[in-house]
Amino acid sequence: MLAGEFDVFLFDLDGVVYIGSEPLPGAVQALGRLRQGNKEIRFLTNDPCTTREKTAAKLNRLGIEAAPEEIVTSSWATAQFLSKEKIKSILLLGDEHLKWECEQAGVRVIHTGEEDIDTEAVVVGWDDQISFHDIQKAVQLIHKGVKFVAASADRIFPTPEGPSPGVGAIVEAIRVSTDRKPFVVGKPSPYMFAAALDSFSSSTRVVMVGDNPYTDILGAHQAGISAILVSQHTRSVFPSAKDFRNPDAVIPDLMSLFADHISIRPWIRPPFCWPDHIKAGVAGIILDQNRRVLLMKRADNGLWGIPSGHVEPGETVEEAIIREIQEETGLVVTVARLIGVYSDPESQVFAYPNGEVSHFITTCFECKIVGGRLNKHNDETLDVDYFAFDGLPEELLPMHPNWLKDALAEKKTSYIR
Repeated sequence: MLAGEFDVFLFDLDGVVYIGSEPLPGAVQALGRLRQGNKEIRFLTNDPCTTREKTAAKLNRLGIEAAPEEIVTSSWATAQFLSKEKIKSILLLGDEHLKWECEQAGVRVIHTGEEDIDTEAVVVGWDDQISFHDIQKAVQLIHKGVKFVAASADRIFPTPEGPSPGVGAIVEAIRVSTDRKPFVVGKPSPYMFAAALDSFSSSTRVVMVGDNPYTDILGAHQAGISAILVSQHTRSVFPSAKDFRNPDAVIPDLMSLFADHISIRPWIRPPFCWPDHIKAGVAGIILDQNRRVLLMKRADNGLWGIPSGHVEPGETVEEAIIREIQEETGLVVTVARLIGVYSDPESQVFAYPNGEVSHFITTCFECKIVGGRLNKHNDETLDVDYFAFDGLPEELLPMHPNWLKDALAEKKTSYIR
């Protein structure tokens, strides 16, 4: 029985506890039984157009016990984040609920027509009166260096007439205009889960119950906790067993938390971050006559590594590595052989300073120098040098020793890892 496996239950609201103004079948009874069993309950919603007090009052009207302190809305969590970051003045693209929560946290709200000399952050929530002028003002401030914060990144939300643009639609308009990724407070960001669990010890058994794999399930797993999906479909949508969006159990309704025949698998977090994108990459191993390998010290992270980079639109992988090596070292090369294709996420997932996380599928070649002149310093490279295999620098990118090992094997068959 799932109800006996956990001490704390985190519930999404719309689609799990209620739809519109009506509770879902069995929700009132299930939540009541959890209370009777002395389980702790928290309600999490990405809706920035409400307050904890209003949400608790709605649940109470539906016959569900709930106190404001048990509610975590994206509006309240955003205000708490701003307070912890000591942000005192914001440009707000949101409604009166998010404004009220921010003001309760001691944050001054500036509107687009006001003087913005002291603005420290742009905060995006939802307001159907947001104009192009508002977005333009937000973009200008972010270009000047203020923080970019989003109450959520949900791109759509359900309405009786069908899907409607959500907060994420506004966030994306600003992101593509600034090339800046916002700090997202709501699910699937771990911040909202941390806010919900702040008063519990790390040994507490916690589970998230939600209906959205992209926010509830992914967010719970990124936060390191188990996740149950409420759905009528038991088949997984995501084929990889290590996909963070796959739930640990699926139930049709909340009363199924008390069903004896439903079990849950333990969530064992894979040793890599969840990526935003999958990208094609290339790497090139160059050996001199003494079998030393050419390594470059990267300007973006200060680590040594084999010359490597992205495949650009219109390129083959061979064209890409030839271009990358010339850009990074000044050398002109030709491709001698394929060493391997590498995709293991443990070594091929990278987190960048701007917050983006990418999973690379990297094609690694052995290359021969046919021209050019070694350039040890440029915009991408701090240093370039040859190293013996038994004297590689300690500050070496973690996946590169495998590539070098495979290159030394010199087998006719290439490696796929």
